[in-house]
Amino acid sequence: MSKPRRFYRDVDGILLLDKPLGLTSNAALQQARTAFGARKAGHAGSLDPLASGLLPVCFGQATKVCGRLLNSGKTYTVVVQLGARTESLDCETEVIERAPVPALDDAKVDGVLSGFLGEQQQIPPMHSALKHEGARLYELARRGESVEREPRQIVIQRIQRTRLLGDVLEFEVHCSKGTYIRSLAADISRALGTLGYVTGLRRLSVEPFEGLPMVTLPDLELGQRCGAAALDSLLLGADTAFLDLPRTELDGAGEAGLLQGQTVMAVQPVASGQLRAYAGGRFLGLVEGQEDGRVRPMRLFVGV
Repeated sequence: MSKPRRFYRDVDGILLLDKPLGLTSNAALQQARTAFGARKAGHAGSLDPLASGLLPVCFGQATKVCGRLLNSGKTYTVVVQLGARTESLDCETEVIERAPVPALDDAKVDGVLSGFLGEQQQIPPMHSALKHEGARLYELARRGESVEREPRQIVIQRIQRTRLLGDVLEFEVHCSKGTYIRSLAADISRALGTLGYVTGLRRLSVEPFEGLPMVTLPDLELGQRCGAAALDSLLLGADTAFLDLPRTELDGAGEAGLLQGQTVMAVQPVASGQLRAYAGGRFLGLVEGQEDGRVRPMRLFVGV
């Protein structure tokens, strides 16, 4: 007898998964996908095995929001061991250099952290997934190679100390896409007059899901025992990734036309620019408002 297929359901929605330590993002994704039996799934923004926290997992039509989430701001809590440096700037590799830690107090640390606010250039670490001539940088780094990396523009919107205990610093940071937290921690350590590497990293939130609860793998196991309806109740709609956009409503004829790729009339006057389109409470996708009150499809999130 052939084994039943693991992925058998058309599931749509976003799961705010709390990825545990020690698990790759892809492994966490596959566990979530298996729990839901979802035919189609993807995640928005990898977390290293040494990091925990929010990993948005998108199912079905909601996989179309992954790009938007990858480009959104994120919040982390970071634990830094001062006085030493590793090649990977975290616990993955051994300490290769040590330095004394100067006398630090809250005021000095807060002053240094405030200096990192705003736009700045950051050089990606060698232990990263960026590519150089077809090879991942971390692959080169593990072979003992180092190449020149172009600096990237990042933005630190908020950063604050949460704990300073001896040679251990903990801070929380809200930053733009493309920010390498390990490099940020190393730069902060240098600004404090010493060295440092990340010993703890947790992603607290991803815009626009600030303040929303995460779902753990044990939660998924419990949901599996309770059935598909219990699992699906853990999902957010794809439209939650676009709540910053105005909403517009379509009637039945407008819905039918939109799903066929037509520009249609909205129920009420619309603003120009990107909008969220609904019909009968059902999220249809993103549309562009026209001056004549019609909307044209941009990206639909429902099957025709």
